[in-house]
Amino acid sequence: MTSMNPTAYPRRRALSLRRFKARSSGQSLVEVAVCLPILVLLMGYAVDFGYLFMVAANLSSAARNAAQYSVQGFQSPGQLVLASAGPSTSATSVSGSALGDLASLLNYSTTTTVQVCSKSNGMSGNIPKCTSYGPADTTYTPRTDPEAPTFVLQRVDVTYTVQPPVPMSFFNVSFLPSMKFHRQVSMRAMD
Repeated sequence: MTSMNPTAYPRRRALSLRRFKARSSGQSLVEVAVCLPILVLLMGYAVDFGYLFMVAANLSSAARNAAQYSVQGFQSPGQLVLASAGPSTSATSVSGSALGDLASLLNYSTTTTVQVCSKSNGMSGNIPKCTSYGPADTTYTPRTDPEAPTFVLQRVDVTYTVQPPVPMSFFNVSFLPSMKFHRQVSMRAMD
């Protein structure tokens, strides 16, 4: 029988581990090179989708607040005069109120259209006339209030074109194109 040297086996194992480490030294670099673009893309999408949810919440709030202001104004529901629809540069107008609520959004002043249908614009039968403020490319027609002429339906439409805050494109092809969000709120005002 041959006797085995008890220290030979660990020495052989240590040599094979060194060879393995020497051969796999570039593996982690390749893993980082493959995973890093995917992680950056996921982080960019997370920022963009978070912004989209913020836009949706702001638009809903702006349309609701502007419609409420078109009925009540700064005073109480018992006031005699309805708030004016525009101009959008005035903080005391309905369109100015909607744009003021959207001030935290990117390019809100150039990509937002506010359409106000109010009795303060005049009436066409039982339907209030509408006025658009901003780059108006789409108009919306309000319906007649079923309880007209006792009530007049005040309507505020807010349309915002969303540009992603982290523009991701590859060879001039955008992964997340611009989108148009629209919110509308109708409230009744006593005639």
